[in-house]
Amino acid sequence: ILSLYAVLALILILAERKICAYFQCRLGPNRVGPWGILQPIADMVKILLKEIIPLNRADNRLFRLASFMVIIASLLTFGAIPFDKGLHAIDFNIGVFYLLAVSSIGVVGIMLAGWSSNSKYTMIGAMRSGAQLISYELSCALSLMTIVMLSGTMQLSQIVEQQAGAWFIFKGGIPAFIAFVIYLIAGHAETNRGPFDLAEAESELTAGYHTEYSGMGFGFYYLAEYLNLFVISGIAATVFLGGWAPINIGVAAFDGVMDMIPGFVWFFGKAFLVVWLLMWVRWTFPRLRIDQILKLEWKYLMPLSLINIVLMTVIVALGIYIK
Repeated sequence: ILSLYAVLALILILAERKICAYFQCRLGPNRVGPWGILQPIADMVKILLKEIIPLNRADNRLFRLASFMVIIASLLTFGAIPFDKGLHAIDFNIGVFYLLAVSSIGVVGIMLAGWSSNSKYTMIGAMRSGAQLISYELSCALSLMTIVMLSGTMQLSQIVEQQAGAWFIFKGGIPAFIAFVIYLIAGHAETNRGPFDLAEAESELTAGYHTEYSGMGFGFYYLAEYLNLFVISGIAATVFLGGWAPINIGVAAFDGVMDMIPGFVWFFGKAFLVVWLLMWVRWTFPRLRIDQILKLEWKYLMPLSLINIVLMTVIVALGIYIK
């Protein structure tokens, strides 16, 4: 899990820089290694060698603890994602509830970072981030609960197995599609990435809640941001897009070829497709104001999520979905 965590972070950093360059009509990294593929390794070595600068007026215990809280929350969530049939650290019977619970720990790390740094920039960034993350967690949870209503289980392996014939985004009809869209928006806000990156607004707050961090302390936040992006995408691929389940259309020859592709290839293909979509959104839309961010959640996404879960309950109770 730790090795895969580190490798995925390097891949995502390179992908981000290349995709960003493509959208901005640039080349991106192209000097270190062929096509710049070794640039993330050079960045990793550089950040490992950076000096960790102590702060005079900071609460040093909480300051050091905060970065570990963020990385631990990210790792705990990452470890519960099923990459293939039987290929997961542990298969909880309350897997969806566990993911929602441990992913919330990261908010504590962000708030601790803002408070312990003893800086106005970090404090404002932490307050913005806390308000944003706590708000959007509700829409994330409700969109996942919509699929739990459809599947009748919180166990991730069973959720994937029920999508062997048809993925839930198709099987669940309009409510499942709405839940998928809400989850992508809320999940993107959970990662603190543009256009929801007000907590790290460079023009206002330098770097936000991690302004005072240096060396590997900053590296942990940088690492967690990219892995949280993959975690959000991996959960979306598992719950809505069938996880390791292949595409089956009922044609024996086509389905036979699809079944020959390993499950983990299907999972990572779907997850990176969602990652690419979220990166596309980041480099397309401008940053939102704090009032716009909270208005989007409390006035639009939250009521829509509540209506949607009631609609899914009615559909499941009446049995009018694709079995």
